[in-house]
Amino acid sequence: MAIYVIIAIIAVALTLLIAVPVTANISVKKKAEKDAETIGTAEVKARSIIDEALKTAETKKREALLEAKEENLRTKNELEKETKERRSELQKYEKRVLSKEEALDKKADALEKREAEYTAKEAELKKKEKKVDELQGQRVQELERISGLTSEQAKDYLLKTVEDEVKIDTAKLYKELESKAKEEADKKAKEYVVTAIQKCAADHVAEATISVVQLPSDEMKGRIIGREGRNIRTLETLTGVDLIIDDTPEAVVLSGFDPIRREIARIALEKLIVDGRIHPARIEEMVEKAQREVETMMREEGEAAALEVGVHGIHPELIRLLGRMKFRSSYGQNALKHSIEVAQLAGLLAGEVGTDIRMAKRAGLLHDIGKSIDHEVEGSHIQIGADLCKKYKESQIVINAVESHHGDVEPTSLVACIVQAADAISAARPGARRETLETYTNRLKQLEDIANSFKGVDKSFAIQAGREIRVMVVPEHVTDADMVLLGRDISKQIEAELEYPGQIKVNIIRESRVIDYAK
Repeated sequence: MAIYVIIAIIAVALTLLIAVPVTANISVKKKAEKDAETIGTAEVKARSIIDEALKTAETKKREALLEAKEENLRTKNELEKETKERRSELQKYEKRVLSKEEALDKKADALEKREAEYTAKEAELKKKEKKVDELQGQRVQELERISGLTSEQAKDYLLKTVEDEVKIDTAKLYKELESKAKEEADKKAKEYVVTAIQKCAADHVAEATISVVQLPSDEMKGRIIGREGRNIRTLETLTGVDLIIDDTPEAVVLSGFDPIRREIARIALEKLIVDGRIHPARIEEMVEKAQREVETMMREEGEAAALEVGVHGIHPELIRLLGRMKFRSSYGQNALKHSIEVAQLAGLLAGEVGTDIRMAKRAGLLHDIGKSIDHEVEGSHIQIGADLCKKYKESQIVINAVESHHGDVEPTSLVACIVQAADAISAARPGARRETLETYTNRLKQLEDIANSFKGVDKSFAIQAGREIRVMVVPEHVTDADMVLLGRDISKQIEAELEYPGQIKVNIIRESRVIDYAK
């Protein structure tokens, strides 16, 4: 079409050129004749060009038709090939399905045959069982006739005889196994514990519930009290600590059961003494500064404890709570120092038994973390500590060690058992802890009550500050075999009902005396 348009444009242009008016001038006529000849030549050329264009277009058309036919044929062949492949695959699948169906039919037939056989055998067994029951009844009747005892009386007699024999054999076997196990276990345990204790030397300082602030002079006491006691009242109200100002020269005693508040009061009072300006507004300012200092101190102490033990990656909030334990004590033992010591002992014990040292140290350091807030949150320090470890994404091994270090939950790993042992070692060291007189006497009384509650016990005596209990039994009621089982039962009940550091030795004593008189 483009060629035809070009040719038409050329024809129009030529026509316009021909239609130009000519002048009468002869020279112009000659020029017109020449132009006519040129136009004729152009028309001839145009026709030839048109013919060639038509031929070319026809050729292109034929080529395009041929290409389309070839493409159509190629596509048709590919589709046929793909169809054949699909059909062959479907035939294969069909054959496999048919073979599986045949196999299933065979299996079903075999199962039906087996079921029939089992049904027949079951009926036969029932007949035999019925016959056996009848023979058994006849045998029992014959035995009752010969022995003169009913079956229930014979059963009771037999059970009693077997029970006595088994009881003696059990006690003997238990004693033998226990002695062997104790020999091996004591030997290994002593080696591990002694090695760990030798490598871990910790200072033991009893924590008190008071702090003493030294004064430059007794004149400062009056300034601390203030006009009508307003200064001392302000300080006690803001800190929650009692200030005892008595005849002690150049000293003020801060009394309180919360060591964090006591520390804040001590720092604030020392700052006030240095500053010299003591009035309610200044006291409030110094208490706020002391609170910030103690908060910073707790974080630094927690970081120092983790660094000392070599434990990394603990959540910052757990680090802060660790530092808070510096101001917490249990039976007079500083909680943070106890945790550091347990972590070090756990690491040493883990090295001895060949388990993960880092995990043992981590669990030992965090085992008492609940004590940092147990006076603020309801629940035991074990449950609080486990909840904190779960909250801050500690591993399940650490959580189980925290839950099981007092035996509330069964330990599920060797690390948890090591932490239990390390905690007991740290608590049982001489001078590590102290007990109040009331707690001490209650524990002794409970020990004796538990022992006296068992049948056959005559008297019991708790000795060595409750580390040992001696139980005197009635020889007519308790045999030598019974003593082994009685000692075990008493130990188990003590473990279940009492809380105590270290271990308690249960000593069972049976004495037989024969008295006669010569006349």
